[in-house]
Amino acid sequence: MEDNIFISHSNYAKNIVKKFGLESAKSKRTPLETHVKITRDEDDREVDMNDYRSMIGSLLYLTASRPDIAHSVGIFARYQTTPKESHLNLVKRIIKHVQGTFNHRLLYAFDINNYLVGYSDADWAWNVEDGKSTSGGCFFLGNNLVSLFSRN
Repeated sequence: MEDNIFISHSNYAKNIVKKFGLESAKSKRTPLETHVKITRDEDDREVDMNDYRSMIGSLLYLTASRPDIAHSVGIFARYQTTPKESHLNLVKRIIKHVQGTFNHRLLYAFDINNYLVGYSDADWAWNVEDGKSTSGGCFFLGNNLVSLFSRN
């Protein structure tokens, strides 16, 4: 095990939950439900843009060690100019997921396998408003994740 490195932001994650007052909220198993379609939601109530941006910025930093939230955070980063209550509630869901997964971390293990392997996926027009696709992927060197990307 001495050739392994773990990367974790558990203290930072705990501070995010505390900063946004969600310590006593029930944690969520996933950052986002699979069946939810996110829209601009023009008719919904607007929320404080600064608070919303603060949440998104905090979560974006956390994605460096938490690829499980990267896609969800990227989706809600689209709505920073006109955030609505529905967006805020779903961003809070991501934070509630973080609350239940403080101990998640990335493992980089010594590996004699030096093959670079990439995977990608696209949702083909998932965005119901403009028909744009979201794509993403990751690259592994041996068994270690070395790059993760998402394009909205």
